Amino acid sequence: MLTSARLAVIALFVPIVLAGKRGLCWTYFDGTLDPGVFNNGDGEVVAILPTETVASDSSALQRCTDCSSSPIADLASRQAAQGWATVFTLNEPDINGITPSEAASWYIEYVNPLAIKKALPAVTSSVTSGEGLSWVSEMISACAGQCYFDYINLHWYGSTFAEFQSYVESANSQFPDYQLVITEFALENPAGGQADQVTFFQQAFPFLDGASYVQLYFPFIATSPALFTEYNPSGADLIGTGSCLYNDDGSPSAVGDLMY
Repeated sequence: MLTSARLAVIALFVPIVLAGKRGLCWTYFDGTLDPGVFNNGDGEVVAILPTETVASDSSALQRCTDCSSSPIADLASRQAAQGWATVFTLNEPDINGITPSEAASWYIEYVNPLAIKKALPAVTSSVTSGEGLSWVSEMISACAGQCYFDYINLHWYGSTFAEFQSYVESANSQFPDYQLVITEFALENPAGGQADQVTFFQQAFPFLDGASYVQLYFPFIATSPALFTEYNPSGADLIGTGSCLYNDDGSPSAVGDLMY
């Protein structure tokens, strides 16, 4: 998201491959919450995406190619120890001063050797030249065929479902040979709060479920309003707390109820 409160290296663990596509975007401060509340046996929620490779604190959250809470030298050993099925790499480098060429070299050295599924860095929905999807295109060019990846990774924050749908469809048009994963998405602080977020996700989930080119998606964010406000206040200010999947008592929120 458009704050500094995320890490460069993130990992996806899919215990069992099921028919669903939905996942939980999980933070280091979610330890008191139970992901099992979204498991009703229907197999809709199939993944948990931790936002760092070890538990951290807010002072360690940053965008970088070698984060203190996800040291790049430890990436392979942590993958082996924690059993990730997929690795998602840099967080929004398109707006954080990491060039496509730098990202390509970093990816080839550290990510290519992992014998698991891989996603290119997550980019924003910016349409500014050199950002968003154009940054991805430039990184692929800089890789010169030497970056091995399975997914194009997208983030989106905006005002309407129509904007979101257009963004996802444009990504598919630009990269038709690759599956997409959407690892963060929500309305950006809508006037109607949670009610507007519910309406948005009621449209977004069926669209994504029906898009054969979308592999997984993670509504932002699998936490509670109180935890989000306490540990990521800038994010809560930007998005609002209406998209949180939990209520403060740990039960599924009105948005969370759409997950299963």
